[in-house]
Amino acid sequence: MKKGILITLEGNEGCGKSTQIKLLCQYLRKEGHSVYLTREPGGTHIGNMIRRILLDPKNKEMLPACETLLYMASRAQLIEEVIVSKLNEGQVVLCDRWLDATLAYQGYGGGVDIGWIRNLGRVVTAGLTPKVTIFMDLPVLTGLKRAVSFKKADRMEQKKILFHKKVHAGYLAIARREHRRIRHLKIKADDTVWVVHEKIKKIVQHALSKNR
Repeated sequence: MKKGILITLEGNEGCGKSTQIKLLCQYLRKEGHSVYLTREPGGTHIGNMIRRILLDPKNKEMLPACETLLYMASRAQLIEEVIVSKLNEGQVVLCDRWLDATLAYQGYGGGVDIGWIRNLGRVVTAGLTPKVTIFMDLPVLTGLKRAVSFKKADRMEQKKILFHKKVHAGYLAIARREHRRIRHLKIKADDTVWVVHEKIKKIVQHALSKNR
């Protein structure tokens, strides 16, 4: 049986991550891979309920530490209920966000202690780490404009520009620290969906070739 592989996509708001992970899923299935697509927060019944709480614009008083624990709860449920079994079946698991997002948003953006998040993350993930993470790096202002033009802004998207700049800086710091795992994909404002898709395909093809 083929070894399962976990691949995650990260990025700031409006970077096109959700579109790209769906295109990647379609491509890999056409290539004959068994693929399971999921997201954080969410991916399970309990996780989806947590997602609604986290993204509800009415919950403006929610503290970053509370956000952290809710994201971790959703992640714990997703890993135990879904991801581990899919990897054991030899599937390619694509996940829209992972622990890196909690570090960037709640840690660097929200001021929650980075060490505490990492320690809690190790417990929640039981050491499960993505084979490769693609960090889609789009300029912050460009991304926010795109995000609100496509849909009504959720609670995270409504946060001030300074918060999002801190998140972006956090992702850059994480990418430097985890440079062997994280592929830093810089996206220009005028890059088409298909240009970005081709770049992601090459990264994933390389990761899959090493997983045989």
